[in-house]
Amino acid sequence: MAYEEGEAKFPMPIPKKWIVRGIIGIIVIVVLVASFYSIGPEQVGVIKRWGRYVRTTEPGLHAKLPFAESVSKVRVKYIFKQEFGFRTLRAGIETIYAPGRFDSESLMLTGDLNVAVVEWIVQYKVKDPINYLFEVRSVEETIRNISESAMRQVVGDRSVDEVLTVGRIEVALEMQEKLQEILDSYDIGIQVTTVKLKDVNPPDAVKNSFNEVNVAKQDRETTINQAWEAYNKVIPRAKGEAEKTISEAEGYAVNRVNRAAGDANKFLAVWLEYSRAKDVTKRRLYLETLENIMPKIGTKYIIDAEQKGILPLLSLNQKEAGK
Repeated sequence: MAYEEGEAKFPMPIPKKWIVRGIIGIIVIVVLVASFYSIGPEQVGVIKRWGRYVRTTEPGLHAKLPFAESVSKVRVKYIFKQEFGFRTLRAGIETIYAPGRFDSESLMLTGDLNVAVVEWIVQYKVKDPINYLFEVRSVEETIRNISESAMRQVVGDRSVDEVLTVGRIEVALEMQEKLQEILDSYDIGIQVTTVKLKDVNPPDAVKNSFNEVNVAKQDRETTINQAWEAYNKVIPRAKGEAEKTISEAEGYAVNRVNRAAGDANKFLAVWLEYSRAKDVTKRRLYLETLENIMPKIGTKYIIDAEQKGILPLLSLNQKEAGK
């Protein structure tokens, strides 16, 4: 078509069939995009049809009814973390924490009416994605509120010394059990994996005094240990010597008793034999006595009982002895 000079130039109108085809193509693309979805390796897909749960899908590419069904992706293998009493801005070799104080959640009253600043971490994961989505309106806020309540209850049952020193592990374990019990009663679909006390300190206003008390307690423990060391050196030795003396005395007593019993038994045996044969026993005792005495006598004189005079014999013996 030719245009004369001075006339306005207009583009040729687009045919309606192309407009219709374009609209249909866009609708088809939107429908296709709305019909397929993908689930990541650490997720599951919760499918809702008109807002009602219908099924759960595993990781991979899946199809759904466009516009009628919607998908909520829940990270079931990811470990979530909540911090109490502090906030981490950037984790790494040099962790950077948020400035400021969070006393509203970390300042707690112990069982002995002292105050402690408790900082802790709660780690958890989703164990039931359906309950996680449908049972509680705000899961994160609910977990924070329950965690604070449970920690205050656990700390309130213990003294400040237990919370600050030896009882920290027990506090964390009891806190985890109590938190899990409360969450299960809510059917919230959360599994608590770790509760860890990051730091427990007395308030800044009394920190110096508390440190002085700890130093005094350590000095007391050192003195007690030294006393026990000295005790363990002296007392066992004294006990050993006493037991040795007692054993020696008991051995001496047993020996004396046994010897006395032997002598008594020997006397009884002799008396029994004597009572059976008095003449023989007398003769045997007489001979035994002579046997013991005779070797001790130097010069012996044997005289006949019928001898009338013994002087000549004695003189003879003296002469013979002089030769």
